Amino acid sequence: MKSHPWMLATALLLCAGPSQSDAQTKIAVITFQEALLNTADMQKESAALEAKYKGRQDEIARLSQELEEIQTKLPSAQGAELQRLQLDGQRKQRTAQRLSEDLQSDVEFDRQNILAGASARMRDVVGDLRIEKQIDLIVDGGGVLAHSALIDLTAEATQAYDAKHPAN
Repeated sequence: MKSHPWMLATALLLCAGPSQSDAQTKIAVITFQEALLNTADMQKESAALEAKYKGRQDEIARLSQELEEIQTKLPSAQGAELQRLQLDGQRKQRTAQRLSEDLQSDVEFDRQNILAGASARMRDVVGDLRIEKQIDLIVDGGGVLAHSALIDLTAEATQAYDAKHPAN
């Protein structure tokens, strides 16, 4: 009987002793974004961000209200009054657009900076949880179709983050 090299290799692997498949792999799931956004730190940062830009949001709302008032006056306006209303409306609309774009840009910049720092801290917390619980693999629950609640550490990750990085 002729022996093939792959058969010999397979036989050697089977006889080589206990394999890694004999050890149980511990897997956990953390929905990273949920765990992060539920931290006291992120709640505090979110409120601070909202307060920081409230004045600018109020200014945009005021301009929008003034534009609505101009729109209601336009149908009955004539002559110089019509031109004044149109010019005033265009000016306010440009101002509101510019303020809105600037606000959106500034909020996004601050938001990205906050998320970058908090994400790095959460990754450290998740790494510590993995070591503490002797878990081999932690996957993000955002991409998992189904899993047991027994392996979901999302709430525990949030609690561990809050304990390690309390919101001051």
